Amino acid sequence: MKTLNRSNSMKPFLFLVLIVVFLPIVSLAQAPPQDLGSGLAVGFGISDITPIRPTPMAGYYGVRYSTATHDPLWAKATVLDDGSTKVAIIALDLISTNPWMVRETRRLIQEKLNIEPSHVMISATHSHTGPMLYEPDERLPERFGNQTDEAKQYMIGLPERIAQSVLDAAENLKPRTASFAIGEEKQLAFNRRFFMKDGSVGWNPGKLNPNIVREAGPTDDALPMVAFHDEPGKLAGLLSSYAIHLDTVGGSQWSADMPYTIQESLSKVFPEAHLQYATGTCGDINHIDVRSGNRQGGHHEAARIGTRLAGAILRSWNSLQPLSSHRLSASHQVVKVPVNPHSPQRSAWAKTVLAKMNTQPLPPFMEMVEAYRIADVEAHPDGFLDAEVQVISLGRQVAWVSLPGEIFVQLGMAIKDASPFSVTSIHELANGSIGYVPTRQAYSQGNYEVISARCAEGSGEMMVDSAILQLRTQFNSKTLP
Repeated sequence: MKTLNRSNSMKPFLFLVLIVVFLPIVSLAQAPPQDLGSGLAVGFGISDITPIRPTPMAGYYGVRYSTATHDPLWAKATVLDDGSTKVAIIALDLISTNPWMVRETRRLIQEKLNIEPSHVMISATHSHTGPMLYEPDERLPERFGNQTDEAKQYMIGLPERIAQSVLDAAENLKPRTASFAIGEEKQLAFNRRFFMKDGSVGWNPGKLNPNIVREAGPTDDALPMVAFHDEPGKLAGLLSSYAIHLDTVGGSQWSADMPYTIQESLSKVFPEAHLQYATGTCGDINHIDVRSGNRQGGHHEAARIGTRLAGAILRSWNSLQPLSSHRLSASHQVVKVPVNPHSPQRSAWAKTVLAKMNTQPLPPFMEMVEAYRIADVEAHPDGFLDAEVQVISLGRQVAWVSLPGEIFVQLGMAIKDASPFSVTSIHELANGSIGYVPTRQAYSQGNYEVISARCAEGSGEMMVDSAILQLRTQFNSKTLP
């Protein structure tokens, strides 16, 4: 059964971080709490990042080229300035982010706007109908078209297109008021891992499977949102997030998936507003209700989900509360998490599997998953992955946390439970990605996410500890209004 019981959340184990590089929190004196209109400037920008020619598409273990555009892919940016500190929050309609993309985008933003790299949060919504991302790191293996000329040329131009959304946002900075709320949608997200009758933990075991006992984890049905107004009743922009996997539409057309319908639905109510959505921690969450025999896929299903989420936002509209302070803070911490180990024998086996990737038939799915994981791990001979954990906060009521991977939902819920802020919105696949990040107990349960995980058991809890420490430090640095 689905549950909102957060007693199931992972309890953080503070100070487990093995090696960290910590940049200090940047925070400045707050303005009088009633002077939000003149004390907080907010701007919004949007940039089309749809590939202009057929390009390999992301999301699956195979090569498929795009054939058309159903709806554009966007880079959406919100810039906030309290008069002394400036931050940028960016959401991309892409499968993920990678280190080169993030470094180059931050460099351009710093050069043109003097916003510090640690103050720029770049996350992906995880659309499976976006392009494969070229990896400049030559140590990583080629996969599914990510090293083609089309993918390379797209990546070369991508940072400038993302940065343009931030430049546009900075150009329309103006005093705006801010408010916050937490909506709820209980009927869309489902844990995709299940305890089965044979004692195993299944992954996507199929609809109406009689061998299912119960879900192996919870869902996070909260829908945090922050609204910015030009004047009472006139919405200028909205930032929202929800923990659900974006793999709904499929096919070979470019599409933002269900965030497209959120945009379309809410724009009928707020035609001039900037509507920016981010994906929460959903490494083990999807939209499939296994207890229903109804088909769930395609653009009509994405439209159903997006419309429901737009409705959940509107249902919570009257619960929006004004912020009592506009003071901004930002920090980040690079956590060195250990890689998921494997034996020399398994390394040799992986090479034989990868050698068959250009032949037919392809190796079994789980063999491909494990072989690519081993190859990626061996591209880090020091035995560690860089996991950037970032926190941006506004006053003592709103915080955004970014994590670099597909994070199991309990890890995100643990951060929210321990956060001292009224609203904590978590953005995954941000500032790079280290792949799936399961909970500690999931490693012994196995199956797809664990087989795919590049990071070792306990890595997720290390990232949770980092986020909580930063949240508490920022909160305590701000005096009450």
